[in-house]
Amino acid sequence: MKKAKSIYGGIKENFPSGLVVFLVALPLCLGIALASGAPPLSGIIAGIIGGLVVGYLSNSNISVSGPAAGLTAIVLTAITDLGAFELFLCAGLIAGLFQLILGFVRAGSISNYFPTNVIEGMLAGIGIIIILTQIPNAFGFTNGFETKETLFENGFNPAYFSQLLSGVHMGAVIVTLVSVSILLAWDKFPFLKKIKIIPGALVAVAAGILLNYIFVVSGSSLAIGPEHLVSLPVPQTAADFTNMLVFPDLNGFLNPKVWIVGATIAIVASIETLLCIEASDRLDTHRRITDTNLELRAQGIGNLLSAAIGGLPMTSVVVRSSANANAGATSKTSTMIHGVLLLVCVLSIPFILNLIPLATLAAVLILVGYKLAKPATIMHFWHKGKYQFIPFIATVIAVVSLDLLKGVGIGLLISVFYILQGNMKRAYYLSREDLDDADDINIKLAEEVSFLNKAAIKKTLKNVRPNSKVCIDARSTSYIATDILDMIQEFANIRAKEEDIEVTLLGFKTSYREYAEDEDSHVIIAHRRAI
Repeated sequence: MKKAKSIYGGIKENFPSGLVVFLVALPLCLGIALASGAPPLSGIIAGIIGGLVVGYLSNSNISVSGPAAGLTAIVLTAITDLGAFELFLCAGLIAGLFQLILGFVRAGSISNYFPTNVIEGMLAGIGIIIILTQIPNAFGFTNGFETKETLFENGFNPAYFSQLLSGVHMGAVIVTLVSVSILLAWDKFPFLKKIKIIPGALVAVAAGILLNYIFVVSGSSLAIGPEHLVSLPVPQTAADFTNMLVFPDLNGFLNPKVWIVGATIAIVASIETLLCIEASDRLDTHRRITDTNLELRAQGIGNLLSAAIGGLPMTSVVVRSSANANAGATSKTSTMIHGVLLLVCVLSIPFILNLIPLATLAAVLILVGYKLAKPATIMHFWHKGKYQFIPFIATVIAVVSLDLLKGVGIGLLISVFYILQGNMKRAYYLSREDLDDADDINIKLAEEVSFLNKAAIKKTLKNVRPNSKVCIDARSTSYIATDILDMIQEFANIRAKEEDIEVTLLGFKTSYREYAEDEDSHVIIAHRRAI
């Protein structure tokens, strides 16, 4: 009896957040399918399986899986090259199989090496992308309106502003402003806490539908046309729905191109999933840690099932995960609820969903984007110093201007550069910086001294003047690389004797056997004792 109450409580707590994620996921599933050159229903299928199957198998409490914008270019190119969506679905089966293998060989552990500033930079970059991509929907730009001419096209172009304004639909702007106001009020005013079980996003959607209905029945020019409403296939019969399903062509297993596409999708989808899982765990207020190897296996099973019934490949996705966390999700029940809602609504009331203005959904996404890229986050890393800020801001800029994987890659490279530079500088502490004027030099080695520190220590020892006194202190050091031990040994036993340098070695111990040749360690210890 207690268990049933617990399950009900989980549903009650997470239904509002599951509903919000459903409202965010629906247009994204459709939009990504269209951008990928795939049937619209394929995106919905991936969203349903991502919610129900991956949501159930994964132990992530916040992340939501579904068709990912980061895969659209790969999917579009693959469908074009292979010539048939059915062959592409075969590649999806292969991708799912590869992900299963990656999960079983524990490849998910690579996520532990993603620096926090790079993950936060990725989140901020995605937040900016969300805002930029939703501006056309928020302002109701007419189909075909693109800012091909910019403010500085062929010199200063003042006509740019008139072109920009001419594409704005005031009805969409009004719906966007009302939706944003509702969403902000839902978080700000205490008296609304009594009805908190109703998510602000649902109220905003209802208000958007009602406003546009008033515009339409009154014959106002503010009425939003069908091109700016959710567009979902409406099957009239069960046969219509069945006919919309597409199944993989198993002959693709004999096509080498299909295997290459499948392997590519598996690698990219797995990396994006691990990045998003790392980000989702940071969005979790309870800071619970997801088993990334289990996640890869769950994604593999999800992609196998999705491809088997005509769905797009999926990953864990930041936009839906962020919306989930911001809506107050406490467990993966929220993710599964969003999957159930996608399934029920697509089967039963697609005609009602097609009344939702894209402007309302844009308002939800813009606020999600702002929370990811808010100025406070940028200032947080600014105050941490350049070693944290530069990789962070570089990741943000690269994610926005290039894509997610390239942006994270650039951020990682910059972080590694600073780590290497920091290791080289922190290998030791010198009591006297000016070696030319120093007669007594104290060199205190760091806790770990690796081969990366060899150049810095070598340079310091090289600049020691003849007839000086040098003390190399390793009392706080737990590890010294063999290269460093050899170099110190040669300095103490050869050059120091030739140039009358008095060397004192402190704290070097025989426990370095794990990392160095025994005889080398003993030579150093013997020399220290002789001194």
